[in-house]
Amino acid sequence: MPRQVDHASRRRLIAEAVCRLADERGLEGVTLRDVAARAQVSMGAVQRCFRTKEEMLVFALTHIGERINERVQARLVRSPAQSAATALGHAVSEFSLLAEEHRAEARVWLAFVAQATVSEVLASTLATNYQALQETFTSLIAEAAESNDPAVPLDAQREARTLLALADGLTAHVLIGHLTPHEAHDILDAHLIGLWSVCRSGFPTPP
Repeated sequence: MPRQVDHASRRRLIAEAVCRLADERGLEGVTLRDVAARAQVSMGAVQRCFRTKEEMLVFALTHIGERINERVQARLVRSPAQSAATALGHAVSEFSLLAEEHRAEARVWLAFVAQATVSEVLASTLATNYQALQETFTSLIAEAAESNDPAVPLDAQREARTLLALADGLTAHVLIGHLTPHEAHDILDAHLIGLWSVCRSGFPTPP
């Protein structure tokens, strides 16, 4: 009887191999043959999972985006009693990929961002990932503003977009050595404090 293959697990295994190679060589160094070798599967197995390199890259990018979003959501679930403002600080810190243990993931994420500027399908996949995070940030900002009656109305969606762009930018500056992770966190915290300063009172200092 033929051995049953868990295609979902194999696709995730291949996605992880793509990420490791992209971290080492950049996306231009990712080939189907090298991915097969790194994942310890045959070329035929890779081609049965993905018809083209582009399809494989899209799946790998989606895999990373889901992993980041799951970490953000898990961080929120771990502290359900925290205020929306504090929760936002935790969520943005998780997305910014500034922690040492997320440095490889940050390199791969930004490699995909760069490649997406010349790939419509990668750009569309990235936009979907960003949209999910933007909705989370928008909800937290709106909740925090509503509970503290801001003196100046907040555009929660605009502020969420600003945070996403700031987090990506800070991650890039840390990766090239222009900022230390501590300096980047200081900038992120200062932005959040400035955001809450439009409120009359009651916002805690972000972590």
